[in-house]
Amino acid sequence: MTTRGERLPCVRPNPWGALLNMVGSLPLEATSFVDRREELAAAKQALSSTRLLTLTGPGGVGKSRLAVRLAGAVQRAFPDGVWLVALQDIEDEALVPVAMAQALRLDDFADLSPEQALVERLRDRRLLVVLDNCEHVIETCSALVATLLRNVPAIRFVATSRHRLGLTEEHLLEIGPLKDAALSLFADRAAVVAPGFQVTAENRDAVSALCRTLDGLPLAIELAAVRLRDQGIEQLVEKLDGHQTLRATVDWSYALCTRQEQLVWARASVFAGGFGLDAAEAVCAGPDVPDVLEAIAGLVDKSVLIRERDSDRLRYRMLDTIRHYGREKLADPGIRRRHRDWFLALAADCERKWFGPGQRSTVALLRAEQDNIRAALDYCLTTPGEALMGLRLAGSLWFYWHGCSARLEGRYWLELTLEANPQPTASRARGLWVAGLLANCVEDLSTGSALAQEASELALSLGAFAEAAHADHVVGLMALFSDDVSLARSIFESAVARPVVDGQLMSLALLDHVELAASYAFGGEADLAIQVCRRARITCQRAGEEWVLSYVLRVLALAHTVKDEWETADAYAREALALKHPLHDMVGIGLTLDLLAVIASARQRDERAAVLLGVADGVWRDIDINRFGSLHYNAAQRAKRVGERGFELAYRRGRARGLDWGVSYALERVDVGRPVGKGSALTRRELEVAGLVAEGLSNAEIADRLVIARRTAEGHVERILGKLGFSSRSQIAAWIAGGRDGD
Repeated sequence: MTTRGERLPCVRPNPWGALLNMVGSLPLEATSFVDRREELAAAKQALSSTRLLTLTGPGGVGKSRLAVRLAGAVQRAFPDGVWLVALQDIEDEALVPVAMAQALRLDDFADLSPEQALVERLRDRRLLVVLDNCEHVIETCSALVATLLRNVPAIRFVATSRHRLGLTEEHLLEIGPLKDAALSLFADRAAVVAPGFQVTAENRDAVSALCRTLDGLPLAIELAAVRLRDQGIEQLVEKLDGHQTLRATVDWSYALCTRQEQLVWARASVFAGGFGLDAAEAVCAGPDVPDVLEAIAGLVDKSVLIRERDSDRLRYRMLDTIRHYGREKLADPGIRRRHRDWFLALAADCERKWFGPGQRSTVALLRAEQDNIRAALDYCLTTPGEALMGLRLAGSLWFYWHGCSARLEGRYWLELTLEANPQPTASRARGLWVAGLLANCVEDLSTGSALAQEASELALSLGAFAEAAHADHVVGLMALFSDDVSLARSIFESAVARPVVDGQLMSLALLDHVELAASYAFGGEADLAIQVCRRARITCQRAGEEWVLSYVLRVLALAHTVKDEWETADAYAREALALKHPLHDMVGIGLTLDLLAVIASARQRDERAAVLLGVADGVWRDIDINRFGSLHYNAAQRAKRVGERGFELAYRRGRARGLDWGVSYALERVDVGRPVGKGSALTRRELEVAGLVAEGLSNAEIADRLVIARRTAEGHVERILGKLGFSSRSQIAAWIAGGRDGD
């Protein structure tokens, strides 16, 4: 752990970056970063001696871009990742810790508050969190940061805000307008719209005058540069005379838009986080806006909208200042309802298509629209008469909350929407069993079962037999997690024996078969389990479905372990993992990694078993390290060989690697070897220090052991990291444990 006053570890180029799998969530930069060398250096220096750095300054000055660039520059100092938490679209302050957990990919579903979950899951990690745009949720941000600084020793924060957080640990760095770099920014952006434009001796004075007029604000400069498409620099300076604020520049840009563009600017401001063309056409079109695409193209040309490609989809977004301006111009209150209706329909469509091909695209789409879904749910909960629509929206996303690692957020919205809808409706029955489904950890199993029982009774009283069937699935699942295999078997045998009723979700109907097969396997009846799984597998494959199929394959693997058919079991488990990983089904990934570790241990591949257990525990620490408290689901833990040095070092090696590497290793796409290039051999003293690092000693302890200065010990560790192309002490330990491959 780096204490206050220590410098961040030395950051060196790492040719093995892809293999070492740096973790985090920093976005790609859509445009080039204009040099802020002095501010970046000052920020890095400040971050080396404080755990909370707040970048302050006016809107449009470039705080967010600088924070992302800073985080990218120091990311190798944080083995547990550098993570961006975008807060500009958060309207309910209570959602801040939920948004942070979601951004950090913590899929915690223990009976904890979001704040407690963050503390518990981050307590032993070394990471940097960027909290972007805090000013409108400043009190919650301040309280949450204070809690985490107090309880998570190795966490650091970079915040961007127009106001300070007000904590004693806070170091403020004011980001001012651009000076000399303003000319570079103008030239860079101007060259996009006027190819060949350069700042020359002839136009330098004019460009300088324009940048001074715009107070050196990057956003204002970018908006002004667009006008070079249709006028010269001298004309631009003349027209901007007296426009000395960002607001005035945005006013000027708005005035230059056509009426259709102005309307789309205002209406598109209801989107949060970005939007696609189909959503824009649904929300922004009307008799006064006959061609939304034309208006969007015009707004992109004027730098009001930023065009981005997300996977294979083209999306658009507004900078926060631009979006707030558009909200001020929005005269039609019905636009927010249109926005809600679009995303309600989108969720319903995704649910209808879930059991079938295209699940990976569906997951990517819903992740991209996360902020818009939040905005739609917030609208439902804050607008009179709309609460039931919110419950329907939250309930229709059951597969996303449950299967794609968004449980904490799903629980948040279901709790609010259920509270707002106490009336006995089919939508409430749906919300109750979904809430029960998301409560599946050791602390919550009884709660989950009770919610599902309530849902079943309510659904039956309403004649909503499909919802009753779904609720019964959750009751059986809770029984299975609680090791009540007999009860689970009875419930799932009854479910499988019943015909599928109108409206019943095929995913859950097939999962009834999967869980029945699991109960057979746990009871030692492997052949029955295999028979059930084979039928379910055919149904999934005919539908082009992958998510349920991955569970079918995992239980097939489980059944073959009961028969001691380890090679067949390994093949099925790896096939299951290959399907689960793209869907980000973390519970399924954790269960399958555990099973692969059991199989490796049975095949006497002890190093592989240890590495897989390390990777699996790294997954489960974000969910429920107790594996529901279940005897059956904790079988992998019995394969651990506590006290065996080789096993423990291999385990730590797996624990230190990222998820993507761990999955690739489990699928036998990479070897566990450590990359070491020629000429990177360590000196005798450096090898000695590396051995002490592998033992878990801190720099201070190494200095004491070797009777050297602490700074000398730090220097040795930094040189070891640089020579080996590593980014963390855990990788040094793994290299030592593996016999220093490649040395």
